Amino acid sequence: MPESPLQQTPYEVLGVPATADEEQLRRAYRRMLRETHPDAGGDAARFHAVQRAWELIGTPAARAAYDGTGRPSESRADYAPRSAAARAGSRPQTRMHGHPGGWLRERFLDRLSEWVGRGQAIADPYDPALLRSAPRGIRRLLASAIAEEETSRLLAALGIGFTVWNDVAAAADGGPPSGWALGLPDGPPISEVDKLDHVVLGPTGLWALLSEDWGAEVTVRRGEITGRGLDPGERPVHALAERARRFGRQVRAKVSALVVVVPDRDAPAGVVPLGSVRGMPALLVQRSRLPELLRTGIEGVGTGGTDLFELRARVNGAVRYV
Repeated sequence: MPESPLQQTPYEVLGVPATADEEQLRRAYRRMLRETHPDAGGDAARFHAVQRAWELIGTPAARAAYDGTGRPSESRADYAPRSAAARAGSRPQTRMHGHPGGWLRERFLDRLSEWVGRGQAIADPYDPALLRSAPRGIRRLLASAIAEEETSRLLAALGIGFTVWNDVAAAADGGPPSGWALGLPDGPPISEVDKLDHVVLGPTGLWALLSEDWGAEVTVRRGEITGRGLDPGERPVHALAERARRFGRQVRAKVSALVVVVPDRDAPAGVVPLGSVRGMPALLVQRSRLPELLRTGIEGVGTGGTDLFELRARVNGAVRYV
């Protein structure tokens, strides 16, 4: 899977701008070593990150190589859209509807254009060097789009017994998602936007999914997801539950469960129960564990005896996309 666009650059790890001179870099490196050294009560992971950052930009030659090409494994292919053909296989495929990640990629390209300057040509919006210099809010849009696309690839392989709707509108009035009018420089946290990233229907129930990449490890506190990558006041589980409730009203069916999907590296465990939210069980799940969860389900959770064909027709008749 691609590295996250939100992954910190060596400059961000050391806490200096990309324009810092050699002396500023050296002072920042020494300061961060003192602050993060495990023997002084620092965090071992951050200590190693500081050392790795210095390897990448600590000498003029290394810095020139990094500024010119970025990470050795990095390429535009990590971030560019991948066609639906990438999901194709020999086994019967899931019924897929909507365009996963498409709405966020549109917002990303618009915000990138605003940042670069209207009228300025962008040769390659997925150029890694350009993305590293972009504000975090812009990179967050791309990271979330990629997260949706990565999840959809796994959903496409669930099999013919499942149906998936992507980028489903969940606004109370049926209108467009609130807060992200085209061209606005700011808006609410992405996970708070009035849409469901994926709705999955199968033998194990009707599931509402949020696919996210906050660029850092997340933890759970009192049934909500927290972490340094989240925006202030961001409550993704609460927001997902509210949107799932409204969606359930639209299709006249109760959503069976809520799932927040994150990259494997960022979750504390494969499947983390978050308790019940608005009467729906909620889970934090590593992306690679998602297919197994959807196939096996949760004990006592399902469609409540509703005929799957009838429910699928009902969703198809009521669903709207962003």
